[in-house]
Amino acid sequence: MKIGIYGLGRMGANMARRWHREGIDVTVCNRSPGPVDELKSEGLTGVYTLDALVAALPAPRAIWVMVPAGAATDGAIDTLLGLMSPGDVIIDSGNSNWKDSQRHAKACEARGIAFMDQGTSGGIWGLENGYCLMIGGEADVFKRLEPAFAALAPDGKHYLLCGKAGAGHFTKMVHNGVEYGMMQAYAEGFEILRKSEFGMSLRDVAWVWGKGSVVRSWLQELAVLAFEQEGDGLDNIRGYVEDSGEGRWTIQAAIEEDVPAPVITLSLFQRFLSRQPESFAAKVNAALRKQFGGHAVKTR
Repeated sequence: MKIGIYGLGRMGANMARRWHREGIDVTVCNRSPGPVDELKSEGLTGVYTLDALVAALPAPRAIWVMVPAGAATDGAIDTLLGLMSPGDVIIDSGNSNWKDSQRHAKACEARGIAFMDQGTSGGIWGLENGYCLMIGGEADVFKRLEPAFAALAPDGKHYLLCGKAGAGHFTKMVHNGVEYGMMQAYAEGFEILRKSEFGMSLRDVAWVWGKGSVVRSWLQELAVLAFEQEGDGLDNIRGYVEDSGEGRWTIQAAIEEDVPAPVITLSLFQRFLSRQPESFAAKVNAALRKQFGGHAVKTR
């Protein structure tokens, strides 16, 4: 099986390495040459333009796109549509909005090119642990590409055709929304422990939760590593938390479907709060308490 991948960031490069390790013939490509050169030094085949990537693969071609969602993905897919042939397939394995994936599927269909959206979870650990794959598209195309999905997945099993185009990225979106809530719950719990009178090691608590506990998870295992590497106080880390969009999209989907999702919603708002050096809303609260009750305020 011969496939191609465009986009060799933290996940894309390791996806290529895992395919190569599992015996899939993969050709890699990236906007900048450095990652291509690195993978070529490891024995993979590499090219430097999308034109060359298409030319390097036999028809019917299969090319994975692993670049940031939005304009970068749109641009890569638009370029590929001008280069590929009917019967080929484009797989978007980034974190695209599921509605964008449905739009991409229609654009591909108009050219006789198949499209699949692959929600990919595994982060920088995917090379060793494998990737959880949530896939959208047609069943016959899925079957054709199944060896490549199996090579990426843990134990060759943890991949799923979730439904028609868009279903893969929709499922990954909700997955990430759930992740927001889980992370926030762990964060709040560890802060409560840290401020208690008992002076316990947060690393040791995270460790003991790893076996038998109903809250054990991979995130909890990563907490052990974080406290080992950074210390219980996490003194070198600012409490500034970005979001990459999936939490917002999950909440929007919940609104559209009339589904109450308070935990995911509040976890997203906590990320917004983390980016404020000082909350203006809290200042208003303090000012109002002073006005109606004469309560003291702290001044600069």
